[in-house]
Amino acid sequence: MQSLKPAIERLAKQEDINNNSEARVIFLELRDALTQGKIRAAEKGADPANPGRWVVNAWVKQGILLGFRVGELAETGCEALTFVDKDTFPVRRFTVADHVRVVPGGSSARVGAYIAPSVICMPPMFINVGAYVDEGTMIDSHALVGSCAQIGKRVHLSAAAQIGGVLEPANAAPVIIEDDVLVGGNCGIYEGTLVRARAVLGAGTILTRSTPLYDLVRDQAYRGTAEAPLEVPEGAVVVPGSRAIRKGSASAGISLYTPVIVKYRDDKTDRGMGLEEWLR
Repeated sequence: MQSLKPAIERLAKQEDINNNSEARVIFLELRDALTQGKIRAAEKGADPANPGRWVVNAWVKQGILLGFRVGELAETGCEALTFVDKDTFPVRRFTVADHVRVVPGGSSARVGAYIAPSVICMPPMFINVGAYVDEGTMIDSHALVGSCAQIGKRVHLSAAAQIGGVLEPANAAPVIIEDDVLVGGNCGIYEGTLVRARAVLGAGTILTRSTPLYDLVRDQAYRGTAEAPLEVPEGAVVVPGSRAIRKGSASAGISLYTPVIVKYRDDKTDRGMGLEEWLR
């Protein structure tokens, strides 16, 4: 698949690629590789000096953007329900051979998203192009997996959870959810936030690059920077909280939202999640 990289980087620099048959052929090869999980927008372990570091494959996102440039509007669907989108990003169709459970009720995923065997999709949910959803994960009702988001094994994205996507700039890190994470209902995870393995996000938790995360257990705060996104430590249990404003006249009883780590995952937390295995 690395043979695609120089071709995509070359085509991405060309201003006019309308009716470029080579660009379409190369994009379709990239799209199929994404659908099969052979390439990813970001991957862990690509840096031998730091195995825990996630590395962004900017050329993959350049290739996805190439698909939007060469695509043409096309109508799909039926008389009762029609859609108009770029013909390079059709809706993905599943068969029993995929071993993915897609429960009836209006869910959809784009071709170019990898969805591993044993993933469960509850209606309605949406998975965008470039996303990677690993084995045993459940995507609950009204949940969104944004473009290029990386979702690990045995993750539960609860109802209405929003995992933000990113295509531009090409070198920007996508949202990454590592293995065995529970994302509670109505959570929002955006701007390249990295949630390490076994973390638990309580319902309504919002995580962004600009919002500090306070750790009551270790008495410290975690912040995203221009160079690195916000990172949630492994096994952290995060809930919505607030912090008082202590500046000028605005300090009169006004607080700002902030996520707070109240504990780290333990046996009691795991027992509380035991029903998950029965649902699967």
